[in-house]
Amino acid sequence: MTQYSAVEAQQAHDNADLIVSEDDVQKALDTMARAMAKDLADKDPILLVVMNGALFTASELAKRLTFPLQQSYLQVSRYGNETSGTELRWVARPFDNVKDRNVVVIDDIYDEGHTLSAIKEDLEEKGAKRVYSAILVEKIHDRPRVEMDLDYVGLQTKDRFLYGCGMDVFGYWRNLPAIYAIRT
Repeated sequence: MTQYSAVEAQQAHDNADLIVSEDDVQKALDTMARAMAKDLADKDPILLVVMNGALFTASELAKRLTFPLQQSYLQVSRYGNETSGTELRWVARPFDNVKDRNVVVIDDIYDEGHTLSAIKEDLEEKGAKRVYSAILVEKIHDRPRVEMDLDYVGLQTKDRFLYGCGMDVFGYWRNLPAIYAIRT
């Protein structure tokens, strides 16, 4: 795995395009939370955060959800600190018992769908009652992807390499409150 420096990450950011403003991200999160509250308030859900990318989205959504819920996490990666990848690698599977539970998988981005599909399949095999998805960004493109129903989607963007709001470039910039794209 290539190691990148903070200097390289700063250079990438200095040449990036703002794709979604902080205000628009917050509005999208508000909309997602309202829809989730309407559907899930009486379902005793477990929010499963896909680490590390969905930490931002999960934190922002959890602040907006005012009903009893539980939170946990899992970690599966296709990219590491790279900008592309194909091999799915489980780092941490869910620790909580999901059998007969409503589970909401929170992730930062839906691109080709391999990661979310594998997570959903794993949870269904473990006996989850229903697996919902809450995705901050769905990329719209013509590349092949796993087609699946997404329950809660905050934003849709063009097919660019995005970062900010939990998404990273070279392992950096997950902390930005807006979404940027690297210039190609």
